[in-house]
Amino acid sequence: MLSIATKAARKAGAIINRASQDVGSLTVQSKSYNDFVSDVDRAAEQAIIDILKDAYPDHGFLGEESGESNQDADNIWIIDPLDGTTNFLHSFPQYCISIALQQKGVLTQAVIYDPVRNDLFTATKGRGAFLNDKRIRVTSRSKLQDSLIATGFPFRDFTHLDTYLDMLKDMIKKTVGIRRPGSAALDLAYVAAGWTDGFFEINLSAWDIAAGGLLVQEAGGIVGDFEGNESWLKTGNIVAGNPKIFAQMVQVLSPHLTEALKTPK
Repeated sequence: MLSIATKAARKAGAIINRASQDVGSLTVQSKSYNDFVSDVDRAAEQAIIDILKDAYPDHGFLGEESGESNQDADNIWIIDPLDGTTNFLHSFPQYCISIALQQKGVLTQAVIYDPVRNDLFTATKGRGAFLNDKRIRVTSRSKLQDSLIATGFPFRDFTHLDTYLDMLKDMIKKTVGIRRPGSAALDLAYVAAGWTDGFFEINLSAWDIAAGGLLVQEAGGIVGDFEGNESWLKTGNIVAGNPKIFAQMVQVLSPHLTEALKTPK
């Protein structure tokens, strides 16, 4: 299954790379405030679904652009064909394809492909995480004050902006630095690769974090919500890091958690 998902991700990457040569010619629509979709998002997602459906006709799909199909299936592919669309539309080279497989509610396969750098992150449950076929691990750093942490700012829904800003203020004070590259899937892949020590964000969708979450877990890290529990895929509130940094991040973030943020999306 991982090989088929990889094939699909690379096909989508080729579509995105071609489109990146002339971003100005793309038709761009606004799905909601600050949330955009282009021709290339739809074409990349359709290419992914076509390859997966050809190999697994009885599987279901949850895609950012196409929505849900066959959700009663035991196997559900969770797809973000272009995570970081705003970056892509501004030719800012930080975006990726994210594909995950959920089998009977359990994430088992993950592919994140960065078409700009030709970096392929993969994971299979119980078999570890890899970058371009080389095993990767989360960092061994033990102190939050020495850690580099990634995050994502609220950009579409500002309901919880003040809560997030309070979280950010505390994290800025308690870390060596904060980074906001603009692609949650790649942010999680970077935690898995040991390039950052942790990541947190609020109010994300399943397609933003499913593949990256499994990558972090298979690289020896922990993924949870702001209370350290396992509801992160449902609520969209996610904390990820190596075991020691994860625990310290939860300590900083959990006091700011509101009842509204605990509600599943």
